[in-house]
Amino acid sequence: MWATATAAGGTLRWEQTADASAGPGDVLIEVVAAGVNRADLLQAAGKYPPPPGASRILGLEVSGTVAALGAGVTDVAVGQRVCALLTGGGYAQLVAVPAEQVLPVPDGVPLPDAAALPEVACTVWSNLVMAAGLRRDEVVLVHGGASGVGTHAIQVARALGARVAVTAGSAEKLAACRELGADILICYRDEDFVAQIRAATAGAGADVILDIMGASYLDRNLAALAHDGRLVVIGMQGGTTAELSLATLLSRRLRVIGTTLRGRPVSGPRGKAAIVAAVRESVWPMIADAAVRPVIGARFPIERAAEAHRALASGQTVGKVLLDLPGSAE
Repeated sequence: MWATATAAGGTLRWEQTADASAGPGDVLIEVVAAGVNRADLLQAAGKYPPPPGASRILGLEVSGTVAALGAGVTDVAVGQRVCALLTGGGYAQLVAVPAEQVLPVPDGVPLPDAAALPEVACTVWSNLVMAAGLRRDEVVLVHGGASGVGTHAIQVARALGARVAVTAGSAEKLAACRELGADILICYRDEDFVAQIRAATAGAGADVILDIMGASYLDRNLAALAHDGRLVVIGMQGGTTAELSLATLLSRRLRVIGTTLRGRPVSGPRGKAAIVAAVRESVWPMIADAAVRPVIGARFPIERAAEAHRALASGQTVGKVLLDLPGSAE
């Protein structure tokens, strides 16, 4: 098969490699499209090595058709249209993935577009709902509202009946967030999100914050939270180390939650299988009802993966960046 691997110095190469195969419990997928994630950029730069045993090939989500089944797999059929959450290996013609991480393509979603869903859907649901317990009528602040995760989080939160605030870096991105359902719009370049979220909530603050920045936003995120608020940190674009005021945490009964998705085990109560099952049960009906849709800001042939990485790194796209495999047009 052909796949995109990282060469020395971070160069991406579309090269021939050994075919993937389905081991026991696996599904072999013939890939139509792959999602691009910031984890891919970090891995390509040598800053985020794959977990032990994972493929050196980039790619954490794909869509395609089932090519073969490993021993013991009974609830997926050869030829079925699917998308999947991966630990790696998605920038390739074939990828093997545990059956528990495979999802049917939602009704109404074109097969290539479905590659935009697994990573964001599992990230958003596992963090906003499973970890932070977001409820109807609560206020959620989503940093990076125009990103792939952000555009999905806006829609899911609105479908749950929450009020959505976002930060973004331009009027155009904020307008895109408004169209998706955000109603508190904050330009982080020239507005203080703490002041803005408190003004919009009569001084109360946000019940939940979904944060991609990490250290540089920690103090302000805590200041922006309501009593009993929950801060979920899923990224470290603003650094890894900061001081935390325990007095602030205790006096307002705040919670700080740090999570990752890629390194989780497949099984267990908080493993990938449980998250994928929850997404299928709760998010897929939202997509079928058109309350949630994949938002795709750019797509490239997989041979131009390096260009796709530059597009994501530029911060100019709204929603997901996808890679299309040769012959993948539907």
